Amino acid sequence: MQYLLMIYQSEAEAGKIDAATSQKIIEEYGAFTQSIIQSGNFKAGDALQPTSTATTVRVRDGKTLTTDGPFAETLEQFGGYYLIEAKDLDAALAIAARIPDARYGSIEVRPIMVFD
Repeated sequence: MQYLLMIYQSEAEAGKIDAATSQKIIEEYGAFTQSIIQSGNFKAGDALQPTSTATTVRVRDGKTLTTDGPFAETLEQFGGYYLIEAKDLDAALAIAARIPDARYGSIEVRPIMVFD
């Protein structure tokens, strides 16, 4: 079964991390990503640009409305994701717990709905 692991963190807190710690976290992400590629769990994944680059689109009464920024103001922002293959939710949760930002933010794990 496929799961989307959505990485949430505070952009404000991430901005306070010093360069050496930031580099260590990047290296940890590299090692984590390589491990799930080698195990066959990895399907896709990427980091996102900051929320300041986001645009939200809504269509109301046939009119398209755009707003700068994310849909909602929150303490943590959606910063990236991994799409993985795992045998069950427990296996997906174990993989999510290994994501470096699980120590600083949160990882939402959601099964992918498959349409036949």
